[in-house]
This record gives sequence, C-alpha cells and structure tokens, in this order.
Amino acid sequence: MKKIGLICFSVVLLAGCSDQKNYQQAVLQRIQQDQEAQKELNIKDYDINIEHLAECVVDTSTKNMHGIFPLDPTRMMEYRHYTKLLTFTKSEDPKKALEELRNEFGSAKNVAEANANVTESMLECYSAMISDTEAELKK
Repeated sequence: MKKIGLICFSVVLLAGCSDQKNYQQAVLQRIQQDQEAQKELNIKDYDINIEHLAECVVDTSTKNMHGIFPLDPTRMMEYRHYTKLLTFTKSEDPKKALEELRNEFGSAKNVAEANANVTESMLECYSAMISDTEAELKK
C-alpha cells in the first residue's frame, strides 16, 4: 500500500514539475521574442542571464496564482493556463485560442489579470536584475 502511495505521489510531483517547466519555457520564449523592448530599454547594455530572468518571472508571478502550494492541483492548472496564455498567438486560430482562454480562466477579466501578473512580474524582475548589475558595476 505504501508503494502505491509513493508511486502516486511521484506521478503528481513529476506532473507538477512538468507544468511549471513548460510555463518557464513559455516565459523564456516570450523574453527572447521581445527584442524590441530590449532595444528600447537598452537591456543589452546589462549582462542579464535570460534563463535567470525567466526563473525570476515564474517565481514572482506564481505568488499571485491560485493554489496554496506548488503541487496543489489548482496551481498546476494555473501553470497550464498561463502557458497557454503566453503561447496562444502561435496557434493556428488565435481568436479561438483566446476564447478557450476566456473559458479556462473564467472570464476576459481573469485573462487580463493573468496577463498583467506576467507583465508586472517581468518588469519587476528586469528592474531587480538591472539594479543588481548596476550595483556590481559600481563596485
């Protein structure tokens, strides 16, 4: 009986990690594609590791997601929804994908709040990493 419980827990753990990794990959792709914003902000002048930036965005945005702990089924579902939010423009029919997002998030307002969560997290992480880089340069 203990073995079955351990196996079930392992499957849930792997699924949760997979959902978070997929979300982190989607964030990383968004950062890479956002070349115009990087040029406008002169981000290239700073030595920012975009993988580290993506981790920061995931950690920061996760604080505002539903679910109590990382393996909470609600949190895992949020990771899937957020991943779909970041990648819906790549779908063959973006309008249909947006409608699916509205249904999955519950309303257009919730989709907008999720998008704002990602955007605010990204700006917060950019700011923190630029500040760290400037502090290191001053030393």
